[in-house]
Amino acid sequence: MEYRKLPKGTEQISVIGFGGSGIHQSEQGEAVRAIHRAIESGVNYFDMAVSEAAAFDSYRAAFAGLREKVYLQMHFGADYSSGKYGWTTDPDRIRRGMDWRLKKLDTDYIDFGFIHCIDEQADLDRYLAGSLPYIQDLKGQGVVRHIGLSTHNPAVVERMLDMGILDVVMFSINPAYDYRHGDYAIGGVDERQTLYQRCQREGVGITVMKPFGGGRLLDAKLSPFGKALTKTQCIQYALDKPGVLNVLPGFRNTADVESALAYLDAAPEERDYSILGEFAPPEADGKCVYCSHCHPCPKGLDIALINKYYDLAKAGDELAKDHYWKLSLHAGDCIQCGHCDRRCPFHVKQMRRMKEIREYFGV
Repeated sequence: MEYRKLPKGTEQISVIGFGGSGIHQSEQGEAVRAIHRAIESGVNYFDMAVSEAAAFDSYRAAFAGLREKVYLQMHFGADYSSGKYGWTTDPDRIRRGMDWRLKKLDTDYIDFGFIHCIDEQADLDRYLAGSLPYIQDLKGQGVVRHIGLSTHNPAVVERMLDMGILDVVMFSINPAYDYRHGDYAIGGVDERQTLYQRCQREGVGITVMKPFGGGRLLDAKLSPFGKALTKTQCIQYALDKPGVLNVLPGFRNTADVESALAYLDAAPEERDYSILGEFAPPEADGKCVYCSHCHPCPKGLDIALINKYYDLAKAGDELAKDHYWKLSLHAGDCIQCGHCDRRCPFHVKQMRRMKEIREYFGV
């Protein structure tokens, strides 16, 4: 397993997390086996937004004796009073629902307490007035360790970032949404990329929901691009975005867990998602997405990281400058051979860009 450190904390987060929205589809024995298989493989981050209340019985059984090995992302606003998933901003229902879940899971603390699924500004207004003080009070008591937000709307994230209270954001990232395909494709290419950069700059980690676009990206007949991507390509795409801690594929059973874990042993060519260059909209053309398809550089430059640190530094991330200078080779070492320009599926003029980056950082 690979891990990434939570910027505002000491937690090391597994890059593959456990999305449990479909785990109710398995009987409890198989659900527990899937959860245990994930934990045995190093998965330590579990999202608790499930589709049916019965799933919590499986989690309770699976986490017995293992609670300290996992981080739970729990949602203030997911409501299970009917037995199935519901959504609410009502403060009383949110309190009752969270008390029920804590008892159901036999735990007295929440690693990541999330403002749940807020896509509209009016809903956020109600939440800020009603339930946010409750969550902040729980954090003061140590019941909630970190405060997060789940949303599909970049503008909602920006507003919450302005408040300075978030440690984590759960956001939908995949090629379809970034390129304006699908119901949750809110915001254009630049708006979404700017958001990812801001999260990294301000030390707010991103946990990724819907990395496969609800499975549509895995099926050529359903994909908005008319071609299928693999789970490994989608996972790599999300993990390459600034600020991202991990991806949370939805798991139904052990087979789903195994298929996502295959990413860890995938060869570079299996992780390569440069085929997206054929699908990118005009506004994405000429912009580096850090896909590494131009690698290996004949000179040995890590072109993707050089580009990423440059973009982050321009966005105001001071740490990006330090990361850039820690690279063994820099933009000034580019020999202008043209290999990267010929290889880039997004038509980035990397030779010109290396000169630009060299001037920005200094030789």
